[in-house]
Amino acid sequence: MEKSFTLEKPLTISAKLQDYAQLTKMRLASLVVFSAAMAFMLAPGEIDFGKMWLLVLGGFLVTGSANGFNQIMERELDKLMTRTLNRPLPDSRMSVWEAVIVCVLVGALGVFILAYYMNIYSGILGLLAIILYTVVYTPLKRVTPFAVFVGAIPGAIPPMLGWVAATGSFGIEAWLLFTIQFLWQFPHFWAIAWVLDDDYKKAGFNLLPTGNRDKGSALQALLYTLSLIPVGVMPYVFHLSGWVSMIAILGVSFYFLWQAYQLYQKCDMDAARKLMYGSFLYLPVVMIAMVLDKI
Repeated sequence: MEKSFTLEKPLTISAKLQDYAQLTKMRLASLVVFSAAMAFMLAPGEIDFGKMWLLVLGGFLVTGSANGFNQIMERELDKLMTRTLNRPLPDSRMSVWEAVIVCVLVGALGVFILAYYMNIYSGILGLLAIILYTVVYTPLKRVTPFAVFVGAIPGAIPPMLGWVAATGSFGIEAWLLFTIQFLWQFPHFWAIAWVLDDDYKKAGFNLLPTGNRDKGSALQALLYTLSLIPVGVMPYVFHLSGWVSMIAILGVSFYFLWQAYQLYQKCDMDAARKLMYGSFLYLPVVMIAMVLDKI
C-alpha cells in the first residue's frame, strides 16, 4: 500500500514574526507602553522625544518578555482554552527552547535599554516587572483569585517607569500614577474574567473575586471603580495636572462607575462587556487629558 504524505505549509518570515508577536502579546504591550510614554511626557521640563522612543522600545521588550514567559509556563493550560489553543506553543508552531531564548534575549535587551539610556532605577523597575509577572503572578493564577492583586503590581509599573525614566527619581507623582493604574486594573481585569470565566475554568483559573459571576464579584469591581474617583482628583491636588484634565478625569470616572454599577445590578454578560470596553476607554482618556493639560 502506498503511503500518503501531507506537505506542510512552508513557514514564511511573516508567519514567524506573527508568532513572535503573539508570543509576546504585542497588542497588549502597546497599551502598557502607552501609559509609560504618557507619564514620561507628563514629567516637568522639555520632552526628549528621542529618549521617549527608547523608553517605548525598552518597555515593549520588557513587557513582551514577561508575556512570553507567561505563555511558556502555561503552554499546557493554553491547550485547554478556546482563546489560547492556537498560540504558537500549544499549537506546536514554536518549540519551548525557541520561546525561552527569545524571551531571555528580548527581556535582557529591554532591561539594558532602560538601565543604560534612562537610568538604573528604570532598569530595576523593568526587571522587577518581569520577575513579579512571571515568578509570582503566573503560578498564583490557579491557586487563588488574590493573583489579580499580585498581577496588578507589575501592571501598574509602566506609568511609574515613565516618570522615573524622565526624572530619575521616585516622587509623589510617580506613586500617584502607579496608584491610578493599579486600581484601574481590578475592574478592567474582572470584567474580562467575567466574560471569559467559562474558558478560564477549563484551565483551572478562578480569577473572579468570589470565583463566580455573582453579586460579590460585581461588588468588588464596583468598589475599586468607585475608588478611582477620589484618586482621580489627586493629580490636580498635587499639581500634576490642571482643572481641565480634572474635569475630564472625573467625567470618565463617573461613566466607568456607572458601567460598574450596571454590572452589579444586572450581573449579566452584556454589562460585563460594557465595563470591559469602558476600561479600555478610561486609561487613555485619563493619561491624554493630563498630558494635554500640561501642553
